[in-house]
Amino acid sequence: MRSAAKGVANSVDAGGTKSLKWSLGLLALATLASIPAGCRKDASTGAPTTTIAASPGPPTGKPLRIAMIAKSASNPSFLSARTGAEDRARELSVQVGAQIEVDWLTPSQEDGRVQAQRILQAVNDRVDAILISCSDDQKVSDAIDDAVARGVAVMTFDSDAARSRRFAFCGIDDLEVGQKLMAELAAILISRPDGGTKNPAEVAILAGNPSAPNSRRRVEGAMREAARHPELKVVGTFFHVETSQDASAEVLRVATAHPGLAGWAMVGGWALYNKTLLGDLQSDRSKGQLKIVSVNALPPQLIYVEKGFAPVLLAQPTYLWGAVGVEMIVRRLLLKKPVPEHIPMELIRVTSENLGTWARQLKAWGFGDVPDEYLRMK
Repeated sequence: MRSAAKGVANSVDAGGTKSLKWSLGLLALATLASIPAGCRKDASTGAPTTTIAASPGPPTGKPLRIAMIAKSASNPSFLSARTGAEDRARELSVQVGAQIEVDWLTPSQEDGRVQAQRILQAVNDRVDAILISCSDDQKVSDAIDDAVARGVAVMTFDSDAARSRRFAFCGIDDLEVGQKLMAELAAILISRPDGGTKNPAEVAILAGNPSAPNSRRRVEGAMREAARHPELKVVGTFFHVETSQDASAEVLRVATAHPGLAGWAMVGGWALYNKTLLGDLQSDRSKGQLKIVSVNALPPQLIYVEKGFAPVLLAQPTYLWGAVGVEMIVRRLLLKKPVPEHIPMELIRVTSENLGTWARQLKAWGFGDVPDEYLRMK
């Protein structure tokens, strides 16, 4: 069995300045009951460090049922989160002596209305808690509030519904994510001979679902950062259905409309989830200088780093969305302990210099499609 305690292996970013070590006592768990309300925080992730006492016997009694409702069942980020949730549920079932079950109720395609329906379904099925990444906070907030009113605890991850009655959110600071994306892209493009000052580089923002609160905040952050860089000219923000096919098609459509495009700030990694776009980029020499900075660094995206099209990927700890979410629900419902309203996580900067380290981390988190050549890298 994989252990949710596996954190990011020791490494440093390209500048050698920031450790990627996750000590993750957060998921080592041995005495959570003794942790005070504020919770200690892991130095590298900002997430609370907690432990849970092991149970002397096998799980007994009524199961704790958690409905997990991510944005899309076809998105590998959320499949990773599901694995983290299910792994942690198995581990905690033994440690706390109560069966913990994860019911996967994620829509096949992203749809806030369907998510609201799944929340109602979960309540009617008498689950104990719901763990959800919100496709559209306006469409799910009422359903979340109704679930809480009917005695079901709700926690969000990745994409929040901050005005709802959910008890906690686990994820990154999306405004900061957008700023980091554009700052990384600016640093790459300013390395041109003229420094970008005589002829500003045209860049675009790939933005995903316009209704998703996390996407909107990331775009806001990217635009704020772009305003600080006269060497950049943002030609537009481009929304799309959050699938690899739709994202790749949008990238190519924009490239045709803007043949001088120099870079993309992608608030999600959808376009890089398969090699379709890579083939188009490699076959068109006019796009050979195009540079991409994107959120996420899952196995299919790593080849874009290797080939130089994506010099920087900003990885989210997707596995931990599920693992931490399940743990916080157990802490609140079974152990009756306080949980911070915001459990912050940090991005991990992935480049050619730490590609091997990151590939091994993905393997440790259960990704079976990590190419062997990356696992062998230093």
